[in-house]
Amino acid sequence: MKAMGTDPRILSLAAEVAISPEQNVPVILLKLKEIINNTPFGSSELKKVKQDIYCYDLIRYCLLVLSQDCSRIQGGWTTISQLTQILSHCCVGLEPGEDAEEFYNELLPSAAENFLVLGRQLQTCFINAAKGEEKDALLHFFEIVTDSLFWLLGGHVQLIQNVLRSDHFLHLLQTDNVQVGSTVMTMLQNILQISSPVIRSTATRLLLLMAESHQEILILLRLSACYKGLRSLLNKQEPGTEFSQELRHLIGLLSPKVYQEVEEQKLHQAACLIQAYWKGFQTRKRLKKLPSAVITLQRSFRSKRTKMLLKLSRQKEEEDRRLQLQLQRQRAMRLSRELRLSMLEIVHPGQVEKHNREIEEKSALIIQKHWRGYRERKNFCQQRPSLVEYKAAVTLQRAALKFLAKCRKKKKLFAPWQGLRELTDACRVELKQQVDDYIRRHPGSEVSGVINRELHSQAQERLQHYFMGRALEERAQQHREALTARINTNIEQLMKAPSLKEAEGKEPELFLSRSRPVAAKAKQAHLNTLKHIQAPWWKKLGEEARDEIDIPKDELSIELGTLFIGGTKPP
Repeated sequence: MKAMGTDPRILSLAAEVAISPEQNVPVILLKLKEIINNTPFGSSELKKVKQDIYCYDLIRYCLLVLSQDCSRIQGGWTTISQLTQILSHCCVGLEPGEDAEEFYNELLPSAAENFLVLGRQLQTCFINAAKGEEKDALLHFFEIVTDSLFWLLGGHVQLIQNVLRSDHFLHLLQTDNVQVGSTVMTMLQNILQISSPVIRSTATRLLLLMAESHQEILILLRLSACYKGLRSLLNKQEPGTEFSQELRHLIGLLSPKVYQEVEEQKLHQAACLIQAYWKGFQTRKRLKKLPSAVITLQRSFRSKRTKMLLKLSRQKEEEDRRLQLQLQRQRAMRLSRELRLSMLEIVHPGQVEKHNREIEEKSALIIQKHWRGYRERKNFCQQRPSLVEYKAAVTLQRAALKFLAKCRKKKKLFAPWQGLRELTDACRVELKQQVDDYIRRHPGSEVSGVINRELHSQAQERLQHYFMGRALEERAQQHREALTARINTNIEQLMKAPSLKEAEGKEPELFLSRSRPVAAKAKQAHLNTLKHIQAPWWKKLGEEARDEIDIPKDELSIELGTLFIGGTKPP
């Protein structure tokens, strides 16, 4: 129920929150800080303002905003840190009235838990931050959140037990960062300074929990000089009914016997850790080999499955084919019987036997035809390898004969005269018979043996002269071809030769002729051209440039000393 005489500022703020979109609510709630700061501290007016804030559920709005993701809140950690201050100040000194049970059992524990969650988030962001300025800002926001939590615990001592038992608070204590750890330990020291039996029991349980969960803390409590009188101090405490069992347990952990057990337990844990690392290494090693083994297994399984499916499909196809053949046979038998019955109805009774004989003969012919075809196909399959061998032999023989024919042809080309072939006896007899027949038909004058020998020697000489002349002609032909090729090359070089102005280096030497007559003729033409150019104009009248000019041999010899003629040597 809402109180009477509500502050108009709270009323307008609640209305604005109700009609504003969700992303603008955190910024609107920050106006509560100005309202609280403008109200005198400890006055009845401040209590009235806090009751109005609670009545209009603005505290719950603050809790809802703090439970959201910080990246979605406008202003980020700045807005969140200010909302934690507003929430802690509103909850301390508030008299909820009729809703006291809900306020103390639900709202306050939820607020403390949200503060711890925000602290853990800030701790994570601070550790992951890279820049120094960002770290300083996050540490400042973390200190604001811890101060707000301490302010809330100072006003509501019963929340200390919940905070000290929280897992989030334990994680805050276990941080490796010095700055965050010092801030948390300062808050813990401030909390423990509050005088309350509940706090003493909670602190004892917390210390016992830390000693049991982390053996390093127990060893530190026993060996460190800072905690040297802790066991004697605990013995002086009067054990209450609430936490006497926890106190005795903590004193027992700090005894030397328990320390020895802790050392043994530490060695046992170290051995377990080494075994765990070794087993992990072996497991990772096996896992690295596992993909190849799995791939091989999958490949073999898939191939086997493919083969099985292929076998099943083939069996199914064969079964379907067999059923189709059976159906075709049944259909053919049925059709033949129907045809036979229809023919029997048409045929005259006296012609039935004749008709049956014709059908039997046709059937016998069909059976014989199929049997002969089967037998020939079987023989062909049996003779097929021999046929393949025969074809291969024929192909090889053909290739060999072609190769030998080419070899003989090449021999004939490179060796045109190989002498006369040797005659067999049968060829000699046949040739002798032909000669006798020719002599008998064409009788000639009688010639003595001396004349025959002379004619034979003359024929041999002419034949020898022919072969010698043939060799000389071949060499002359080769020489002519070489000269022709040389002339063609020289002509091609002359066609591609540069002018005298463009010639450089040894390029003119490439066009020197090895023939003395050619060089002399070229030199003669060159000198004629020079004489014609150097002669006065009146001597050129009536002359042609192509007319030859007689040059004395002395001048020729003089010029020959300055110009090289190919094919000659200097004296």
